[in-house]
Amino acid sequence: MKAIGVTAPGETDVILLDLPEPPPPVAGQVVIEVEAAGVGPWDRLLNTGGWDVGLQPPAALGVEGVGRVRAVGPGVQGISVGDRVVAHEAPLPGGSGFWAEQVLVTAAHTAPVPAALEPVEAAALPVNGLTAVQALEALGLTTGQRLLITNGGGSTGALAIQLAAAAGVEVTATASRSAAERLRGFGAVEVVDYHDPAWPDRVQAGFDAALIAAPGTAEIALPLVRDGGQLCSLTSDAPGPERGITSTDLYVRPDAAQLTQLATNLAQGLLRLAPEPLPLTDGPGAYDRATAGRTAGRKLVLVP
Repeated sequence: MKAIGVTAPGETDVILLDLPEPPPPVAGQVVIEVEAAGVGPWDRLLNTGGWDVGLQPPAALGVEGVGRVRAVGPGVQGISVGDRVVAHEAPLPGGSGFWAEQVLVTAAHTAPVPAALEPVEAAALPVNGLTAVQALEALGLTTGQRLLITNGGGSTGALAIQLAAAAGVEVTATASRSAAERLRGFGAVEVVDYHDPAWPDRVQAGFDAALIAAPGTAEIALPLVRDGGQLCSLTSDAPGPERGITSTDLYVRPDAAQLTQLATNLAQGLLRLAPEPLPLTDGPGAYDRATAGRTAGRKLVLVP
């Protein structure tokens, strides 16, 4: 089968591969015929030791995607051949990821795709959506509290803005000027230009929490958080706690129930995404763009 990935452990060159199909699913597993797969900056970590997902090169990259169930393992309930499902999977039980024509996944990590949701939209959701939900869950903010989000223009930040605003949280986000109108439309009450080195002086400090989605901004954001507040970093750079502030790093985990709710919200128009579909053969270029941060706030999605 066609795939985009790496040929050896530690290899950083991402190329077109010809891989064998996944093995038949065992108990608790399904094989998905991939219709679309998400690309993100985290994919550079899959084969370099930064994120051990059990990759066994030669293998496809990708830890999220959507497709039709092709085969069902023993004991799997509620999933049938032909069902369209979406999933974030890590570790990868077959040692190979979603940037391929087929992938083996854990059945319990899949969520049904609503009929109104196109595969490209669904494939853009899992990692960014789950990260946003789990970060906001960790922060536990309530109506009227104030949240600072760095890199609000990225796919995760934009979803976090929408989810937080829907919960009555007042969101200030950093982003480029070109993204400001879009983020205000998502519910941000204030958008500041991160290109301005004085942006921390242009916001009202005393935030109840900060959500760090831009590398290198945790130390800048921490002084803007009130005593006893919270900081959650998605970029593995949470600073040491001070002034009673809880400071933690968050790493996304598969969660079928959360993903089901996200997919439902997206299908109902309660969430908005900006996916950019590309053919699977454009995978190497998509990988380069995503890992270099050259997506202009759009989520890249590969279509076999």
